[in-house]
Formats: sequence, structure tokens, C-alpha cells
Amino acid sequence: MSQPTATAPERLEHGALGTGSIVFFVVAAAAPLTVMAGIAPLAIMIGGIGAPAGYLIAGLILTVFAVAFTTMSKYIRNAGAFYSYIAKGLGKPAGLGAAALAVFSYNAIQIGLYGAFGYFAAATATDLAHVSLPWWTWAGIGIAVVWFFGYRSIHGGAKVLGALLIAETGILALLAAAILAKGGAHGLSLASFAPAHIATGGMGSVLALAFGAFIGFEATAIYREEARTPDRTVPRATYIAVGFLGLFYAFISWVIIQAFGNTGAVAIAAKNPAGMFFTAMTTYVGTWATDLMRVLIVTSLFAALLAFHNAITRYTYALASEGALPRRLGRIHPVHKSPYVAGYAQTALAAAVVAGFAIAHADPYLQLLLWVNTPGVIGIVALQALAAFAVWRYFRRNTHTESAARTVAAPLAAGILLAAAAALIIWKIGLLTAASTTVNWILIGSVPAVFALGAGYAIRMRRRQPAVYARLATTDVDAEELTAATPAPQPSPSAA
Repeated sequence: MSQPTATAPERLEHGALGTGSIVFFVVAAAAPLTVMAGIAPLAIMIGGIGAPAGYLIAGLILTVFAVAFTTMSKYIRNAGAFYSYIAKGLGKPAGLGAAALAVFSYNAIQIGLYGAFGYFAAATATDLAHVSLPWWTWAGIGIAVVWFFGYRSIHGGAKVLGALLIAETGILALLAAAILAKGGAHGLSLASFAPAHIATGGMGSVLALAFGAFIGFEATAIYREEARTPDRTVPRATYIAVGFLGLFYAFISWVIIQAFGNTGAVAIAAKNPAGMFFTAMTTYVGTWATDLMRVLIVTSLFAALLAFHNAITRYTYALASEGALPRRLGRIHPVHKSPYVAGYAQTALAAAVVAGFAIAHADPYLQLLLWVNTPGVIGIVALQALAAFAVWRYFRRNTHTESAARTVAAPLAAGILLAAAAALIIWKIGLLTAASTTVNWILIGSVPAVFALGAGYAIRMRRRQPAVYARLATTDVDAEELTAATPAPQPSPSAA
């Protein structure tokens, strides 16, 4: 029998989120409007008119990953996501290495985005409202507002993200409708999806950009503890998120090509990639819509910042609940049911990093955004590959009733393809950072270094804190919250 504890562990609000709310969180993290207006023109410049197919290919690979990921989700009953999956499949040292890398990667992406938020907010406020403030002032405002919504109930955050996501996808849908209604520049063409345009030398670079555009969709599992009927909600939200992003990215990038024609699109993307979508919006809809889109890019970035903040605090909460981090970080607000102490910690870290870049007079876009984001993107794709292999190994070692397609074919295929994607991103890192070779190697090296630190900490914990080590990746929230929960299969005695 287990020994009674002095106090029951604090838990997030069970049943607070439905499928739609979780989808809003993870799709908002991907920032669709920012990805399309800011990154898709670069993909078109590099990969030509076949760029839309790159988003479809990345989406298909991640759908295979989602099959494996969601199959295991019913056996992982806490908010640990990557950490829990990898610990169950590849052992606790690898799991804690994954936890360290996940917290590092999500923080890198979230904090780097404050550079873009400050940059675009400052430019938009100056041009549209004639309010001139430095980028770091706007970044500071963003940090404060993100903290506020993260501190409050998850319901409020879901509503805010839902509204912002509808607005940013709506403006792109308006542009698409106008371009299609007018037949584009020279009539509509499906040449983007012809094999001759897909199999080009630039497609590898396009795929490197495309995988980065999906970052955040895998965070559906982080919200398991707060989901209603999580065994159905989490898989459903995962498929909806990756399916929507893949199709939406491919469609919008194809439409923007139609706006200028197959030849003209590549030329304008090469000449002025940052202005490509704004030029199309002015031409096909009007200047009012262009101004609105500029505002919505700022709100798109805010939505991504809030979504990543929520993901980070829940990762921190999961680790603190099991003793891998100080217990205080797992404290839950008595009224709002949010991991508010983890929220304080994440907000303080973001403020310190932004302040450091501001004091150093670093460029908010070229340095804070690109340099800090890049190791985060590499880390998340690497974690996806590790999680896929962990799913295969978990089901290989445990009795189950799942099909071989879900437990062997899907995880192995996804693991191999995602490992190749991580290698591709590293190979094309210059596209993401525009930095020197030395800086790029430092950014790349930070990923295995953080993983090794986490794994080393687990090995040390196994020697010095065996009781805490034994509890890692074992928390079963469903069993605590729902008496009718189905227990997960137990790992074999040989499990690490």
C-alpha cells in the first residue's frame, strides 16, 4: 500500500477545457497570420511556386506523428506531455532530459517572440497612431498582459485566444476570398502542386521553414488535466490542430501566389518579402484592410505569447508536482486554479531576457527573435522525434490492444521523418538566424547540452533521492480526479 501524504497535491481545474478551447490554445501558439505574412514569402522566394506543397508535406508527416502521439495519450494521465511520454518509453533519465529541453525550448520560442511583438507593435503604433515608443516598452506591456491572463482562470485565456485566432484567420480568409473572386492576376492555377515544382532544390529549405510553422500543435497533451473527457478531447484537438494548420498554410500560400501570378509571385517575394501580403491586401481589398492586418499581426503575436506562457507554466507545474522542480512552482491559485507561481517565474525570466537584450541595444527582430527562437524550434522537433520512438518502445514493452499500425508503423515512420526534419533545420539554420557560423553553432549546441543536463540531473537524483526518482512520470491525475478512470498498463520490471 502507498504511504499517505501530509497534504493532497494541488491540481489544475479538471474539466475546464473542451476540444475547441484546446484547439484555440495550440493553433494560436502557431500564430498563423504571422507565419503567413512573415514567413511564407520567404518560402516562396526560396522554393518557388511549389512552396505551398511544403506545408502539406510537413502537415502529413506531423499527422503520422499525431497518430502515434494520440494512441499513447490515453496511457499518460498527467500534464507532462513530452516528459511523460519519453520517460515511459525511453527511461526516466531521457524523460527528465526531455523535460529540461521542453521547458528550455518553449521558453526560447515564447521569449524570442517578445522581440517580434515589440518590433511590430512599435512600428504599427508609430505609423497608425503616431505614438512613438521603443520596442522594449511594448514588449514590457506584452509581458505584463500575458502574465495577467495567465494568472487568471484558463477560461478567460481560452476566450481571448479564440477571439484573436478568429480575427487573424478571418483577415486572411478575406484576402483569399477577394483574390479568388477576381481570379488572381492571370487566372487560377494549380501548378504549385505539380511534381516538377515540388521536386526542386529549394524544397529542403521550404520544409525547414514549414516545420517551424507547426510548433505548438503538440501541446494538446499539456492540457490533459484540464480537459473534459481527455481520452477523446486530446486526440480530437490534436488532429484538428495539425489538419487545420496544414491545409490553411497550404491554401493561403497558394492564394498569395495567385495574387501575383506564378512568375510575379516569386519576383515580388524576392524583391520585398516583408511587404508581399500587405501589397496583395491593398490591391485586392483596400488600404483599410492592410492597416487592420498590421494590427492583427500584433494581436497574433500576443495570442502566441499567451498560448506558450500557458504551456510553459503547465510543464513547470507537472515537473514540480513530481518533485523534479521545487514544489512551490507547482502551487495552484485557490480561486483561479492556475499555476500562478510558475507564471511568476516564467514572467520574471521573460522580463530579464528582454531587459538584457534592450540594455545591449540588440535588434529585437534579427537577434532577440531569430537567435532565441531557433534553438527552441530545433528542440521541439527533436522532442517530437524522441516522443515518436518512445511510443514505439512503450508499446513494444507493455501489453496492449492497440493496432500495429498505431504502435509500430506510425511511431517509427514519424520518428525517422522528424529526426530527418530536425537535421534539415540544423542544415538550413542560416535561413532562420541570418547569424555567423559561431553563433549558429552555439545555438545548435545548446539543444543537446540542455538535454544532457536534464538527463544528468535524473541520474544524480536516482543516487541521492531515490524516492523522488521513483515518482517521476508516475502521477495519475485521472485516477485521483475520476474514480472511474481506466488504469494505464504498468511497465515491465526492466523499465528504467
